[in-house]
Parts: sequence; structure tokens; C-alpha cells
Amino acid sequence: MTKTMRLLATASGLAVAALAATPAWADGTTAGLSITNTVTLNYKVGGVDQAAVTATDSFTVDRKVNLVVAEVGSSTTTVSPGQTSAVTAFTVTNSSNAALDFSLAATQLSGGTAAHGGTDNFNVSNVRIYADTNDNGSFDAGTDTLITYLDQVAADATKRVFVVVDVPLGRSTGDVAGVRLTATAAEANAAGSVGAAVTQTSGANTADMDTVFADSNTNGNTARDGIHFADDDYTVASASLVVTKSSRIVSDPLNGTTQPKMIPGAVVEYCVAVANAAGSATATNIAISDTLPTATTFVSAFGILVNGTVTGSTCNADGTAGGAHASGVVTATLSDIAAGVTRTALFRVTVN
Repeated sequence: MTKTMRLLATASGLAVAALAATPAWADGTTAGLSITNTVTLNYKVGGVDQAAVTATDSFTVDRKVNLVVAEVGSSTTTVSPGQTSAVTAFTVTNSSNAALDFSLAATQLSGGTAAHGGTDNFNVSNVRIYADTNDNGSFDAGTDTLITYLDQVAADATKRVFVVVDVPLGRSTGDVAGVRLTATAAEANAAGSVGAAVTQTSGANTADMDTVFADSNTNGNTARDGIHFADDDYTVASASLVVTKSSRIVSDPLNGTTQPKMIPGAVVEYCVAVANAAGSATATNIAISDTLPTATTFVSAFGILVNGTVTGSTCNADGTAGGAHASGVVTATLSDIAAGVTRTALFRVTVN
């Protein structure tokens, strides 16, 4: 190897060492950085050292825009009919080599297969987006901030956001509502406001900082458009209650308990049976209100039995004392009713 070649090799090695010392982000060296490389040439004429000759080259690192929106967790969010502030969580990661804003949009699917395999068949309401302001990973009403964009997200940073919705009444177990969170790369110009959507540099490389989109087409996304989305869904778990009101004659003043008839003075037993269908969600806070017919009188000596059972279609007198009667109205509260369970309220009246 000649002396000149050795010198050039040394200069090249120094340049590589200098580049290796530059901090690296997930997608490489920070955009906008000017990288300068200088070569030094030493030589002799007639055996005498001459003044070294140098040459310098500089270029600007271009901006590689890459973002990833991902669902947090891998299962549907179970909700109840009429539930407010039901939450799904997403992360937005800036995998670019520059800070960016991200405009956000939460939209709903219109039919088809939802994220976790169910079929989207209804829409939620009051859809909004919140930032995880205190970074604790949970939605905190009154603390987390309502947003439409993420402001100045540093390269390599990940932000958690929540899509929060209300669920309409009247939905049945297994109903599914799919939601989508979409992030669009925007310029991080000034704090407190979202920048314009980033545009990709067209044509040949320029001397300035160019922009190249690098986002992927995973999960149905379009590759290299500066936009990325992820889906999640809400699945309804509802109680399916059937209420049955029945009566049976217990006795009458003439026949006693032997083949009694519904004559004045007869004692009639009412049963309110509440059944929850198999596969349903547990029903809670079950309150019964029964206004007695004006032609009857409540039998206070018998009282009210609650949380009884049924055998076939017949109510059993196996509940516990509870409930109340006032001004011709019987009220009772039943314990939680799980799927496949029936509970009853039992009381008696006389025919006036």
C-alpha cells in the first residue's frame, strides 16, 4: 500500500469513528443533522514534504417519518348496555428520527369483522380521545386530558391515549362495536397547536432536509403515507331477564285448604319470579314494585319472602323474610341474579 493510500485509509477510519459516536434513534441519526467529512492528503516533491491538501464534504440527514398505532392488550372491552365512559387504550409511537405532532381521530367501523373476531353491529356514542396525562396506564376522569392531537412527540417516544365512549341502552349480549384510532404525522412547529400534515419530498434528493415516509402496511394500513391506525372493540354483556307473575289460591273461608275457590275472603299467594338466561351477564340491584289490586288486601301476617327458588314453574316458599308493604304497594329487593338463576318474591293477599 502506498503512503497516500495509507493516509486516505486513516482519514476514512476516523470519519467512521466519528459517525459511530453519534447518538442513534430507533430510525437512525437525528434528522437535520449536518454530517461533515474531511480528507487530508499529504505528499512530497523531490523528497520534500509539501503542504497538506484537504477536501471537505457535508450533507444533511433527511427525515424518516415512521409511526405505529397499537391497541393495548389483546382482548375486547366488555361493556354493559347504558354504560358511560367505557374505555379502550392505544399507544402511539414516534419511530421517526425527528420530533412530530400527531393529529388523532377516533372513528367507528360500519359492519364487518371487528378486531377480536365479532361482527360489528352497533355504534357507540359520545366518542372522545384522552391523553394519559399522569402516565399511569389507566383512564382517570378529571385528570386525563381531552385531546385531538399529540403535541411534539420526541423521536423514539411512545404516548398512551384512551378512546372513551358511551354505550346505548337496549343492546344484547354479544353485540359488538368496533372503534379505530388513526394518527397522522404533522409538523412539530410550535407547542400548543398541531402542525400541518407532513408531506413527503418528491423528486431527487435535495441539499436541505428531505422527508421520506416509512410507515408499514401492517393490520390493513397503507404503507408509506404518514398515517397509521389500529382497531379495538367493545362487546356487550347484558342480563336477559324474564319476569313471571303467577298466583295460586291457598284457602277460602268455606272450604279451607280443600279445593278452595276464589271467593271473598279467599287467600291468594302471588309469586314474582325473575329468571336470567344462560350466558348472560349477572343482573344486580334488582328492585320489585307491585301495586296490589284494589279488590285485595295484603296479608301482613304472612309477610314477604325474597330470594326464593322455583321447581319447574312452581314457586317454592323457601325465601327469607324481606321487602315491605305500604299504601297498597309491595316492594322487594332481590340479590344478584347470575346467568341461569331464578329468584322469587312471594306474598299473599285476601280477596275483599
